[in-house]
Amino acid sequence: MKIAAFDIGGTALKMGVVLPHGEIILTKSAEIIASDGDQILAEMKLFLAKNTDVTGIAVSAPGYVNPKTGLITMGGAIRRFDNFNLKEWLEAETSLPVAIENDANCALLAEKWLGKGQDLDDFLCLTIGTGIGGGIFSNGALVRGGRFRAGEFGYMFSERPGAFRPGKYTLNETTTMLVLRRQYAQLTGRPLKEITGEEIFANYDAHDPISERLINEFYTGICTGLYNLIYLFDPTHIFIGGGITSRPTFITELKHHMTSFGLRDTIIETATHKNQAGLLGAVYHFLQEENRHE
Repeated sequence: MKIAAFDIGGTALKMGVVLPHGEIILTKSAEIIASDGDQILAEMKLFLAKNTDVTGIAVSAPGYVNPKTGLITMGGAIRRFDNFNLKEWLEAETSLPVAIENDANCALLAEKWLGKGQDLDDFLCLTIGTGIGGGIFSNGALVRGGRFRAGEFGYMFSERPGAFRPGKYTLNETTTMLVLRRQYAQLTGRPLKEITGEEIFANYDAHDPISERLINEFYTGICTGLYNLIYLFDPTHIFIGGGITSRPTFITELKHHMTSFGLRDTIIETATHKNQAGLLGAVYHFLQEENRHE
């Protein structure tokens, strides 16, 4: 059995062919222009046309995803996918079985299947990028919520909201890599497109005052979110993914900031699979669905 796997993002579509034990035998990616949902669908069709020996399709998708029906009620950055049933569309196009799951849940399922969460019953995954997402594994099961919106950690308040537009006080608005770049661009008077997270952290290491202030605030924001999550779910472990985790000292620095919050029992580590997590988690969900229907 070979499974075609897709990990849909607003700027890139990752594609792969995966065997049932988790070996990825082919990978490809396509740049997505302006979060174009029609381009994503076209790229998926092209990949499937070139890999006709696959026997199923596994999809990791952003937004609010009903894994039972395949309906995406809100497509995150991909507005074309609002109220769109991607599972039904793919099945009609290919006549192959299709399974679809939220991208943050797929990252968590990859950790459960082939990562550090294999023997755990209570753990969380947190992804830090242009936004903040997450997955919840509690009491031995994935938690999706009544409307498939559980794990949207980025919508937690990072500070007490003011009277005007409370949403601007959430983690998504205060503590992401995109926000960090915007803040640095504003303070230095440079265009946002010129600023990278790597540059800001390099300047932080060189004790640049602006970078030090912004990075310290960034870590405090993450710690605030972790503090809330630890008291809400009492996880034994939290695994963090996203480009920030490629920084070798990230976890050490994060734990240093966590000490002032008084939390030391929960183990905080980087996620295992990095850019392949979405593909692997989607396949694991596909295999679970196939077993459920047998």
